[in-house]
Amino acid sequence: QVQLVESGGGLVQTGGSLRLSCAASGRTFSIYAMGWFRQAPGKEREFVATINIKWTGGSTYYADSVKGRFTISRDNAKNTVYLQMNSLKPEDTAVYYCAAGPVTTPSPGAYSYWGQGTQVTVSS
Repeated sequence: QVQLVESGGGLVQTGGSLRLSCAASGRTFSIYAMGWFRQAPGKEREFVATINIKWTGGSTYYADSVKGRFTISRDNAKNTVYLQMNSLKPEDTAVYYCAAGPVTTPSPGAYSYWGQGTQVTVSS
């Protein structure tokens, strides 16, 4: 089993920044990718970003809606992945979930482990 714990959510004004963290513990050797998803009220969970955590360079992928504003990164020594969110917009308001799995993909069904979620609210 792998446990994921997110932190860093909160309330920020439009144009502001937040950094989310996701710390993994347990059988982390079994995971090759970690990603961020989000879910707004009344909407389906959607892909935000993902990163390969095994290979040098760590390939990253982003949803079109966050490209150029969000950056996913990793600290393998800490088994932690970060999501730096800049130029935040009200439409970024959602619960953000960290996920871990065997492949770098935007499909949530491919991820085996999920965190409890952290709320991000962007006020206009």
